[in-house]
Amino acid sequence: MSARDLLRFVPGTPVTEAGCDAHPGVSDKRAAAADVEALVEPSRDLQERLFAEGKHGSPRRVVVVLQGMDTSGKGGASESIGRLVAPAGLRVTSFGKPTDEERAHDFLWRIERALPAPGNVAVFDRSHYEDVLVVRVHDLVPRDEWESRYDRINAWEAELAAQGTTLLKVFLHLSYDEQRERLLARLDDPAKHWKVNPADLTERGHWAEYREAYQAALERCSTDVAPWYVVPADRKWYRDWAVAHLLHETLSELDPQWPARPDLDLAGMRDALREG
Repeated sequence: MSARDLLRFVPGTPVTEAGCDAHPGVSDKRAAAADVEALVEPSRDLQERLFAEGKHGSPRRVVVVLQGMDTSGKGGASESIGRLVAPAGLRVTSFGKPTDEERAHDFLWRIERALPAPGNVAVFDRSHYEDVLVVRVHDLVPRDEWESRYDRINAWEAELAAQGTTLLKVFLHLSYDEQRERLLARLDDPAKHWKVNPADLTERGHWAEYREAYQAALERCSTDVAPWYVVPADRKWYRDWAVAHLLHETLSELDPQWPARPDLDLAGMRDALREG
């Protein structure tokens, strides 16, 4: 069974913390590392083909959306993706608190500006879903406004899909206890103090509200053209295995091809080079 089959969210399924340390599809850390290593070369080949298509008129592109609670591993997952994609074809964007300019526009405005060029792969560390997560939990806008955003997100993602964008949406599912351990580890390591934000503890106090908000986002915005995948994230090695396989399977299904170039006079160019 493919990683996408194993991890695809099924509407109506409660997302509980019982499976956050599970590792469906691979037996252990060593096997996972070997699997990921085996994906590097074929994934880079597929991505280069996609990039070449984009340079010759194809509108196709891939956007990986990473969502999860603080310390769930969005940065680590981005690094895992970076191993499979050439730097020239990869763009990683982190979405934090909106700036004054971003707040002056519609909530999708800053996301649209970060969409990749044709042939490229983009990774969104947080995304437009923050506007039905943080905004919902903290009542930053009226309820009817954030309620309307689920349908707007679905319509927008469907439009992107129709235009050639493949959305790979991944929820990194971290447990409450594992987050505690990771936050404590940051406090114990001076090299990680730059990551420490007292607000993380405040957000942790809203754990139940965030779990409810994530459940709603998965239920209401997992569609045929843009499904959600739930990745157990307590084991970092499994997170990396899952994200790598999800991306590789996505690129494989796209099956990009080297562009044909009938406009090139190959024989004439060869002769010119030999004569020169």
